[in-house]
Amino acid sequence: MTSYLLRSASPAKTRADAVVVGVVQSGKGVALAPGADDVADAFGRQLRPLLAGLGVKGGVGEVTRLPGGRTLPAGLVVLVGLGRDPGPDVVRRAAGVASRAVTNAASVALALPADSPALVRAVTEGWILGGYTFDRFKHDTASEADPPGSVSVLSPIARQAEAVTAFEEAQTVAEAVLGARDWVNIPPGDLRPPAFADAVEELHRATTKGRGGPKVTITVHDEDALAEMGCGGILGVGGASAAPPRLVEIAYRPKDATTHLALVGKGITFDSGGLTIKPASGMQTMKSDMAGAAAVVQATYAIARLGLPVRVSAFVPMAENMLGERAMRPGDVLTMYGGRTVEVTNTDAEGRLILADALGRAVEAKPDVLVDVATLTGHMVVALGDRVAGVMGGDDVVAAVLEAGRTAGEQLWAMPIPEDMVERVRASKMADLLQHDWVRWGGGLFAAAFLQEFTGDVPWAHVDIAGPAFNSGGAYGHQTPGGTGFAVATLVDYARSLA
Repeated sequence: MTSYLLRSASPAKTRADAVVVGVVQSGKGVALAPGADDVADAFGRQLRPLLAGLGVKGGVGEVTRLPGGRTLPAGLVVLVGLGRDPGPDVVRRAAGVASRAVTNAASVALALPADSPALVRAVTEGWILGGYTFDRFKHDTASEADPPGSVSVLSPIARQAEAVTAFEEAQTVAEAVLGARDWVNIPPGDLRPPAFADAVEELHRATTKGRGGPKVTITVHDEDALAEMGCGGILGVGGASAAPPRLVEIAYRPKDATTHLALVGKGITFDSGGLTIKPASGMQTMKSDMAGAAAVVQATYAIARLGLPVRVSAFVPMAENMLGERAMRPGDVLTMYGGRTVEVTNTDAEGRLILADALGRAVEAKPDVLVDVATLTGHMVVALGDRVAGVMGGDDVVAAVLEAGRTAGEQLWAMPIPEDMVERVRASKMADLLQHDWVRWGGGLFAAAFLQEFTGDVPWAHVDIAGPAFNSGGAYGHQTPGGTGFAVATLVDYARSLA
């Protein structure tokens, strides 16, 4: 296990196997970034021709390795590009790249820009997240490079209370993000709804154990309880699966809370599309359809571990959308929690159905604000790509969530809920609401308008993470292949803003 230290030591004098420094672009070529001044002084006049000879351009994420030799105590110097503007987002990505570039080092010193609490956080989170691997199902991991035993974040403000807080909280948030990644990456047959609920209970026990653990309560509703409660959406979606659905409810109630935040996360552990079956290629990453639930649960426990003075009520519906004689059919009418009826026309638009029940439960808790997170629509991926989430809902809540995303280093973009979408949702001739209408355009907005029907008068935002929840390609920045843990950090920062 890696230990992390925040120190004010000089990178040119620190004894470590590897030291990581930044390279910035300027009008005169490239230079070492703030935080690496002592390293630049140690190399002296030979530095500029050395960088030129190595072809160092300083582009964001560019990596160059060179031996420390007699110049530095470190045996390896890793140069990572920061471009022209090394702000927190760039530094976070660069630290992630560096964590994969440093191999076979027992100790590492990070001399990236870290002269503010935001930059200390960025360096710490970036390194931890960028070095993540998921090898639970590999028999032989001997060839994998072991992580360093110690990592020192070097900062001139290391002794300031705000920097220490940023450093410690960054580790807590990063741990939560990695927890969400783990859950998303687990094969779907190993994390069906009952197993997912068990995993959440295990996290609960680990978080709350001991005298110092935060006071958090958890309730798991099984299929019988869901039937008694009238959760027709969750039961309708999960009816065809041999693994019955669950609804997990988590409550964190600090005594000094001034705001009550409700969180809802979509937990479809696998989505075949049901009778409106997906093509085979469309199922390849459908184990990630519970990424919203993973983000909400991990964020809730991170908020509790941080001791933020915000009351949090989390509602996490879990179901497996499968085929079978008990599968819901196009044309069925389901009765949601609270009594409203919904005409089903597309069983592959199942997420909004389980969210409807959970939103109804959340509204009953009378929160001050409500946020749901879901891998809800492919339409949002078409609109915003696979690295940006869409945010819809009340203007004030949307603006605050977007700001939290900027602080957390996650990309989100505001999208509208036009009035004609509301009219389309209410156009069913069979029931109170229409689940889906097969109009090709604006499907992500239609889905948000549907969810809005279950939010009552509570200020609300919907975060559609269908694109950035899963990285099907190679690693980039602090993101690694597979589950990304997207939205965990944004939710924590949003809760912090409410505090």
